[in-house]
Amino acid sequence: MSFHNTVLSQVLKMFPRLEFEKLSSIHDGKRRSDALSRWSQFAALAIGQIGARHSLRDIEATIESQPQQQYHLGSQKIKRTTFSRANEKLDYQFYSDLFSKLYKQCSQHSPKHNFRFKSKLFSLDGSLIDLSMKLFPWADYNKKKSAMKLHIGLDHDGLIPAFASLTGAKESEMKQVDLWKFPKGSVLVFDKGYNNFSWHKALSSKGLVWVTRIRGNAKYKVVKTLPTTKNLNIISDQIIEYTGQKSLRENLPAIRLVNYYDPVTQKDYQFITNQMNWSAQTIADIYKERWQVELFFKWIKQNLKIKAFLGNSKNAVMTQIMAALCVYLIIAFLKFQSGSKKSFQQILRLLQMNLFIRRPLIELLKPPPNVENLRPQMSLGLVRN
Repeated sequence: MSFHNTVLSQVLKMFPRLEFEKLSSIHDGKRRSDALSRWSQFAALAIGQIGARHSLRDIEATIESQPQQQYHLGSQKIKRTTFSRANEKLDYQFYSDLFSKLYKQCSQHSPKHNFRFKSKLFSLDGSLIDLSMKLFPWADYNKKKSAMKLHIGLDHDGLIPAFASLTGAKESEMKQVDLWKFPKGSVLVFDKGYNNFSWHKALSSKGLVWVTRIRGNAKYKVVKTLPTTKNLNIISDQIIEYTGQKSLRENLPAIRLVNYYDPVTQKDYQFITNQMNWSAQTIADIYKERWQVELFFKWIKQNLKIKAFLGNSKNAVMTQIMAALCVYLIIAFLKFQSGSKKSFQQILRLLQMNLFIRRPLIELLKPPPNVENLRPQMSLGLVRN
């Protein structure tokens, strides 16, 4: 009988241990031999995320119930006091860098988006992570609420987060997105929260395509009307120029305005873009795809542990959120590499139920073998003498 490590051990090996230790040494330098290692911290955080554990005590009890697995995980004995201290003191930026490396690994195996163009497609958005005002007074959002904001750039090749950053809840999305470096020719889609005309101009100068909705109070004039073929959902397709005083001072270039009727919501939408050649329907379809980033936020809030936190400091909260995103990318990598048709949620549930079981990880994700329907009666062979 062949030997297999636990499912948890195989999951954590999705990222090379040597690369992990190199990253740890860059961030943490040389530490005491008895201090909790980064690997042990990450293993405990992963158990909390995948195993749906809600507290330090819960994670400690889970690990203590499987003492024979620590050797195969290569982790130290976890006590909640040392685990809590590590979350408070070890810089969360380590997990931001680990996230970037995991994304690079994942993107090499991810399926492509469904559009005909070959450029990368990214959806940009930010979402509040609610916190208790009593436990996290440093994260005050208003008089009644504490929160942090998670900013995401979602890659539509595989629907995985390519860019992620955490800020105060009042931080503008614009400040973070300027720090992200998108491949030349990428298509960016975002909502009205990113409607800064001068920023749109800067994106165009970098060779990036963008699609968004126009502001309701925008002042413009139509300089050209484009043919709309026979698509009943395209109300109009126009080239416009902004006429506001600030727009004229900044010498903004002409852009495209697509008026679209959505038969599902029965509403009219106005999309603007710097892409002049694609069909108006493609522009509308690109903006529809922006909904995927909303679904991503919904998924991680429902399935990963970013509501109840293991520590009250800012570093502990940011460590847990970034580690959760790392676990998401590991699940994505597992899905892409195995070619599994199962959803992210189904894979997470399978991992949760089999976390400490010894069986091949890839076999776990394969569909069950077809079992022939056998008659309940025994088949009798009659032989003539």
